[in-house]
Amino acid sequence: MSFQSINQLAERLKTNIGQVIVGKESVTELLFIALITSGHVLLEDVPGTGKTLLAKSLAQSLKLQFRRVQFTPDLLPSDLSGIQYYNQKEGGFEFRPGPLFTNLLLADEINRATPRTQSSLLECMEERQISVDGETKRLDKPFMVIATQNPVEHQGTFPLPEAQLDRFLFKIQMGYPTTEEALQILKRFNNADPLSQLDAVATAADIAEAQRHYAEVRIEDEVLHYLLQLIERTRTRDDILVGVSPRGSQALLRASQVHAILRGRDYVTPDDVKAMAKPVLAHRLSLRGMQRSHKHAEDIIEDIIRQTAVPAEAGIGSR
Repeated sequence: MSFQSINQLAERLKTNIGQVIVGKESVTELLFIALITSGHVLLEDVPGTGKTLLAKSLAQSLKLQFRRVQFTPDLLPSDLSGIQYYNQKEGGFEFRPGPLFTNLLLADEINRATPRTQSSLLECMEERQISVDGETKRLDKPFMVIATQNPVEHQGTFPLPEAQLDRFLFKIQMGYPTTEEALQILKRFNNADPLSQLDAVATAADIAEAQRHYAEVRIEDEVLHYLLQLIERTRTRDDILVGVSPRGSQALLRASQVHAILRGRDYVTPDDVKAMAKPVLAHRLSLRGMQRSHKHAEDIIEDIIRQTAVPAEAGIGSR
């Protein structure tokens, strides 16, 4: 699959999802980047902003197998992975797969599950496999987790640990619609359900093909050095307790490569890196002091970008 084909696939997807979701083209683009890079996404916003509807629209647009799990304090790891049960008719144990065996998993209100259940996602999100009763089972490709959480209500929740947050490529906030967008939503959903009429514009095979080719996007040493400077500055600031890990730097590189494709280029520029820095890096920072909000982390990333010298783009991409 050529870079142009990947770009066209992204445009078809944004247009298709736009028939259901109003005014969230940038969020849809980030979901596409995460899907192509085999990443996962944490959607954080108040209820009713379209998080679940967006995930369903993505799955339906690509003919992906979709499963939704409502995370609650009594949810067990086996409720996700599946169980071995005794089949009396066959006279032996059989494995009954859980909802993790899918292409797109919506982990709704993930922070309402206990740490034990949250930790059951670590292996499948990183290694695309699940271990059940000592047996390792591979997951189908593509596999993507879209998790949601409410940033306002904290009673009865279990904050995601750093190890869990580090496995999400992006943390995205949907945001409220504008007045014009809200008007379109009311008109669109007044007498119909756009999701039920949504046709697929691609398949899982198309996504798998794109996943095999996006890493061919070139990145010069100057841009790599710039990317690493951003990462290293998160490890030396006094207001940051724990900076970005090597996994985070790899995530920023992959996201920048796909972002370059979506801008019609076969090489990465510093602008690609800057565009992906906030959604990739902000949730990976552990901050000191009282101000530990995601907005504060984004402000720190913005400050780091301002303070880091950008390499001259002359010659980048021409080699």
